[in-house]
Amino acid sequence: MVTLYESKPGISRRELLKRGGAAGALLVISGTAVISPQNAWGLETATLKPETMATLIQMARDIYPHDQVPDRYYAIAVKSHDAAAAKDAAHKDLIENGVADLDQRSGAGGYRGLGWEEERVKVLQQIEETPFFQAIRGGLVVGLYNQKEVWPIFGYEGESYSKGGYIARGFDDIEWL
Repeated sequence: MVTLYESKPGISRRELLKRGGAAGALLVISGTAVISPQNAWGLETATLKPETMATLIQMARDIYPHDQVPDRYYAIAVKSHDAAAAKDAAHKDLIENGVADLDQRSGAGGYRGLGWEEERVKVLQQIEETPFFQAIRGGLVVGLYNQKEVWPIFGYEGESYSKGGYIARGFDDIEWL
């Protein structure tokens, strides 16, 4: 009899998730939108191609990988590049050309076609000094981590001033240490 916890040959589920990034994350590109049918969200693009936005979402997940953060928050974080591209043709060229270069470096299936996170990270390491990569990485710091909906996922309660400050609210609690 095989139990649920018995060791089996091959790759473990944990290893598969580690290598593959978001398990089962399938983004559908339709017209001017990127849609995630299994998670019921969509992102409409105004200036950038939907394929470009889908690549930016995957790139964002690979730069700042948090398995517990759903793709929709990464989509919100990179949406600012679509708005910036609408105002600035140079930004649009930077993003579209950067994604094209990323796809070319990745081979036949492009960046999103690479099946393992490790393969995608190797390609990102090749371009980490480029203005394109720096623009995406820099925008993600603010675009991803300033979303109040993401804070509870990381255990951050937000600013403390309006709640009386940190001193009376667990400043010296070190249960996490």
